[in-house]
Amino acid sequence: MANITLYGTPISTYVRTARLLLAEANVDYGLKDIGIFNGDNKTDSYLSKHPFGKIPTLEIEGDTLYEINAITYFINEKFAAGKFAPADLMTRSHMYQIISIVSSYLYSPAVSVLTIENLVKPGQGKEIDQQAVESAIAPTQKALNAIEDIATGNPYLFGSGLTIADFYLIPIFVYLSKTPQFEAVTANAPKLKDWWNKVQTLDSVKEVCG
Repeated sequence: MANITLYGTPISTYVRTARLLLAEANVDYGLKDIGIFNGDNKTDSYLSKHPFGKIPTLEIEGDTLYEINAITYFINEKFAAGKFAPADLMTRSHMYQIISIVSSYLYSPAVSVLTIENLVKPGQGKEIDQQAVESAIAPTQKALNAIEDIATGNPYLFGSGLTIADFYLIPIFVYLSKTPQFEAVTANAPKLKDWWNKVQTLDSVKEVCG
């Protein structure tokens, strides 16, 4: 088996995306905690692997990959024979469409605002910015409604098998489901609520996101 190391803080949604895929592909790997709050990601050592200082980074047999889309593509092709991307061209394109929605439209309001304000700030003794929370509800709901419209499968986003899109969305829901706004932002997304009830029981989700 190749020598594989994933660099990144375990609580990061994108680190969890990579770890979920690695787990479902039955890949053995090492996890190197790179803190984004203590400056680990800004050290010369880490910047030599990822010049932009973001996480995660995948290192395999001396080669380095950064950017989560590249990492998930590589893991799926290298270790899973492409099984986590639908064979049908249009369905596969819809999978990448959902991935783009997660990164471009869902992450910011759902994680950077609702998660940080509701789940992180109180633990730091900081006040919740209620105006920011209220402003994040509509864009979060809009992004989830868009994903709801694209998803076609049961029990997973595109049918009976997990896809890379599931691994992008699961870590978001892990946090979002713990916020007081969860019911509001998923009010018009019954398929996603059923999907969440299923995926949160997966062993890989319990292992990586528990």
